[in-house]
Amino acid sequence: MNFFKKVIGATFAAGLATFGLAYNPISTYHYLADPGAAADDEYFYIITDSDDPAAYDANGYSIKALYAFRSKDMQNWTDFGIIYDARQVNGIGDIWASGIAKNPNDGRLYIVFPDGGGGGIGLIGADSIAGPWTNPLPNNKKLINNWGGGFADCDGIGWCFDPAIFYDTDGTGYFTFGGGSSDSRPAADNNNNIFNIYKLNKDMKGFDTKPTQLKIGGPKAMEASYIHKYKDNYYLSYSTADLRIAYGMSKSPTGPYTYKGIFMGNPNINGQNINANNNNHHGIAEFKGHWYVVYHDRRIANGYDGLEKIPADDGKPNPVPAFHRSVSVDEFTYAADGSMNSLTFTKEGPKQIENFDPYDWYPALTSSKQKGVRSRSNWAPGKVAENILLPLASRSESWIRVSGVDFGKGATGFTVEAASVADNNKIEIRKGSATGTLAGTCTLKKTGSKSTFAETSCDVDGLSGIVEQLFLVFKGSQDSTMAIKGWGFEGSGKTPPEPQKPFGGKAWAIPGKIQMEDFDVPGTGRGDEYASYSDNDEENHGDSDYRKDDAPSVDLYKKSGDRIVVGYIQKGEWLEYTVNVAETGTYTMFAAVASDGGSSFQLSVDGENITEEIAVPAAKKEEGAEQNFDDYAKVSAKVNLTKGEHVLRFTATADWFDIDYVNFEAGEDAVDPDPIVGEGEQTPVVGDSTAIGKVVRLNSAAVETFGVFDLKGKKVASIEAVGLSSAVSQWKNSAKLQGIYVIRGSKGQMSKIRVTR
Repeated sequence: MNFFKKVIGATFAAGLATFGLAYNPISTYHYLADPGAAADDEYFYIITDSDDPAAYDANGYSIKALYAFRSKDMQNWTDFGIIYDARQVNGIGDIWASGIAKNPNDGRLYIVFPDGGGGGIGLIGADSIAGPWTNPLPNNKKLINNWGGGFADCDGIGWCFDPAIFYDTDGTGYFTFGGGSSDSRPAADNNNNIFNIYKLNKDMKGFDTKPTQLKIGGPKAMEASYIHKYKDNYYLSYSTADLRIAYGMSKSPTGPYTYKGIFMGNPNINGQNINANNNNHHGIAEFKGHWYVVYHDRRIANGYDGLEKIPADDGKPNPVPAFHRSVSVDEFTYAADGSMNSLTFTKEGPKQIENFDPYDWYPALTSSKQKGVRSRSNWAPGKVAENILLPLASRSESWIRVSGVDFGKGATGFTVEAASVADNNKIEIRKGSATGTLAGTCTLKKTGSKSTFAETSCDVDGLSGIVEQLFLVFKGSQDSTMAIKGWGFEGSGKTPPEPQKPFGGKAWAIPGKIQMEDFDVPGTGRGDEYASYSDNDEENHGDSDYRKDDAPSVDLYKKSGDRIVVGYIQKGEWLEYTVNVAETGTYTMFAAVASDGGSSFQLSVDGENITEEIAVPAAKKEEGAEQNFDDYAKVSAKVNLTKGEHVLRFTATADWFDIDYVNFEAGEDAVDPDPIVGEGEQTPVVGDSTAIGKVVRLNSAAVETFGVFDLKGKKVASIEAVGLSSAVSQWKNSAKLQGIYVIRGSKGQMSKIRVTR
């Protein structure tokens, strides 16, 4: 049925739980910052600088080198380590936030970088992200130099740094830079004149030195100018003095730009700041029909979501978060008018968009998540650096994880290139988790030196089809006794992709009723074209085992009469249904929903919206009582449908509601054949486009167990109470920590409350 589905940039999406989650940041074993982004037909690229040299108690930045990553699937990242090191290049001081782009004219990658904290702007190019990176300009000049020796000076801009590079669809290249404020180039609310843009020569040996000033309104600018193009619009985004990312739009790369709004707030998740309320930097690129933004935060140094607070480079624990940053990536979308929808920061990162092929040779630090490992880069000018994985093998957990691995007909062996200076150092290949099913064990050859490498091969068994999570687990009695350079599997074949299909084997008939728990069975493959649902987290918050095999993370709840509903619904989550429309025409859609107010959803068919956002009203309740999620109401909307088989998508556009079913009736003002009517009430009048019918309580309150969850979905307590209202009251009186909590009963009742102390 999948040929009906269109994969478009405006599609709502969060993490694709069916296929595993990446978990931001992209690297958890060192401190990275100031990312830039680029893409071609094969890879998405990220470059960063590094906070690793900063002491644990630093009171300023210490940034010396550029690092590089790439991915084919937006979940598994290859870390190439240091690709350019200012400490080994004559004429360059520190090297800070940089920009990267793929040149369509010569097929090479180019990076513009700042010389220290304002000394100028340099240019380097390479055939591959791994390098070697060299200066294409005559006599190794810089593009811009504050103190002479470049093609041009800083043109009065206060901070001569934070460059970015952009290629238009006609192949014309540009670079920008700027920051700070000066008397001649001020930064102020609604009056920002701190960025310049220049046109590069096609041969990359110079540029048009006549500057164009990129003036823009909006909040006071600080730094980080960045230009990208979507359809016929150009976008200038920048970091504001109040630590957000704002943007403007234009019909020309050189402006003028009209301020549009804030694209990124200071990074936070569920109201918790993950950036030490500090500065940010971003890069934007399109890859395989999706748009992504890379940015930095302080997740590792803050220990957010259980991340290990790795020591600073000096070995001391708990480094100052402000100067020890992490790099993350998330997907974003555009509104119909071309404006940028505000970014939602996630711990999961983007969904995987294609399967990982294990039958290749990979640099050792290719992974979707890591624990108990470090890395070492050996870089010299004019050479491709070696980047080495260093397991902390004596720890209880030392591993890298690879996600969505397609072993096809089956792997027969595993080979690793490694150095080992101790006996009995091992790599275990496991499925599912670091302690999951053992597929093979490689005992490394002892090489006598950590700089002497040898290949070790071992047999593997039980690796066929798609393995959602594959772990390489490092075992040894001592740390720093092995170093891993690369690895790969032997075998052949790929698992043929299989599209999603209707639950029960038959498309839902329209007109007719659709039970929301019976969404399509997901296909085998990666991306929206094979998925049938998207859930924001992997944990199942429901109390029903229904669909646990093919959709384990969708939150399904039991109701009276063997009914099952979809609950714990959060913004961005979606479900899809294959439908068969009897005749082209106008239909009335009715949905049975429960909410405490403020919730909404939208419907689309084959990727095109058929409704605006539909508000879910708060169900009626007794005065002073907490909302009971057994109180259902009906909402309706008029929709136009085309005869034939299609894919219907239900997307949550706001948080916290339940949905039981939707039914479609022929006609613009059709009568709901299944209205919710309370005892002694009349059948409602049809025509109200918001809430129709009355509320009926589907279950009565009784002594039961209520679960208390934080906004990350982690269960923090259980309460015995008679009714939801009593449970809420108990938790408000007993909670030790302030915050927002979700209280849910065993029958699906739910309330979101704020506790203050």
